Amino acid sequence: MTTQEKSLRVFITGASSGLGKALAQVYASQGATLGLLGRKEDALQALAQELPGQHKTYVVDVADREALHAAAYDFQTLGPTDIVIACAGISVGTVTEYLEDFETFRRVYETNVFGLVATFEPFIANMKKAKKGTLVGISSVAGVRGLPGASAYCSSKSAVRTYCESLRVDLYNTGVKVVTIAPGFIDTPMTKVDPYKMPFLMPVNDFAQVAVSTIEKGCSYKVIPWQMGVVGKLLRLVPNPVYDYFVSKRGRKPRQHEMPK
Repeated sequence: MTTQEKSLRVFITGASSGLGKALAQVYASQGATLGLLGRKEDALQALAQELPGQHKTYVVDVADREALHAAAYDFQTLGPTDIVIACAGISVGTVTEYLEDFETFRRVYETNVFGLVATFEPFIANMKKAKKGTLVGISSVAGVRGLPGASAYCSSKSAVRTYCESLRVDLYNTGVKVVTIAPGFIDTPMTKVDPYKMPFLMPVNDFAQVAVSTIEKGCSYKVIPWQMGVVGKLLRLVPNPVYDYFVSKRGRKPRQHEMPK
């Protein structure tokens, strides 16, 4: 059943920009009712106003578990939620030898990992009761192997992948699907600050179209674009000494103070 045949209810975190915003635009164009959650009030309101249909907005940081749960329960007063997409994420460089980067590391995990868990928590019981629903975690090809200056980001996205796999097993045969999407390089504000080549860079709107199709099919794991899925599989086969030699020469992800204002 497509969104044209049934008006879906879709809850999206990180909806104020990037992947979350693009996904919201696709679902709204298909007639879905959306719960749009993000930290930037002006951006959320502007998005809600430009989208067709009536939607709910929540100005919440996913690191605030109590506020996130309150938003999730409020959205569920509209009726059963069909799809939950945990799209909120932080991408910033960290270098372990700099003690001040520990707080950045903590913030990345609070958003990318714990925020994703907290996003799913309030929806699972009702989805299991209804014996339907889809939980979508946004991982990354960066979670396949470690990259220079990206210890927090890469490890957090690796954690998302394995967490979603465990959750998928936990919910096996309940009617609740768990979909993991691993973006490669997508043209968003997040990638514009990265000082290295980005093969197969994909327009964000193209990504969103493929992602929505993937979610509708209930795929357990999907790399978008597909070319980066091939790259990811090859990277796993590269011996560590070879990998370390070549990847150490790659540009490093900028740390917090190196990011453009």
